[in-house]
Amino acid sequence: MGLPTPGQALLTLVSLTTSFGCYLADWNDTHIYHPLWLPHAKFHNGQTMSMGLLLGFATLWYTFVPGALPASLAQSKEKKAIAEVRQGKQLERLRTAVLLGALYWVTQASAYFYPGVAAFDHVPGREHEVHDPLLQAKLEAAMFVMLGGAWWLEKRRILSQA
Repeated sequence: MGLPTPGQALLTLVSLTTSFGCYLADWNDTHIYHPLWLPHAKFHNGQTMSMGLLLGFATLWYTFVPGALPASLAQSKEKKAIAEVRQGKQLERLRTAVLLGALYWVTQASAYFYPGVAAFDHVPGREHEVHDPLLQAKLEAAMFVMLGGAWWLEKRRILSQA
């Protein structure tokens, strides 16, 4: 296997951000060690971090691990039939990778619509810190742009192999 394609590189960037970004953002006194957070809120924060880790890894899996051809085609001498099935499998895996890569960010974007939420909480002793209220939305938008770009690049590459 050679270097990743540009689309695979974008999917990899999204998956690594999804897997590890939540730990970088939340494993501190603004979230998991926040002195005012109740244990149940921390429970759900842990759930969200674990979900991000697994969704990111699943995105990587579907991006790089090739799907197997059906046994009936594996021995076939019909190259066109094999190519069509292989292309269909690649497109299916691409759709799955992009969907898995987007799930965490779609659910994060939906969080704004729940009552009483804020993108940031003040930490006792650090009330003077100012946060960009749109930082989360900007990150989500960047992830969606990268996923859209990855989809477009990879779909074009897969279809050009026909």
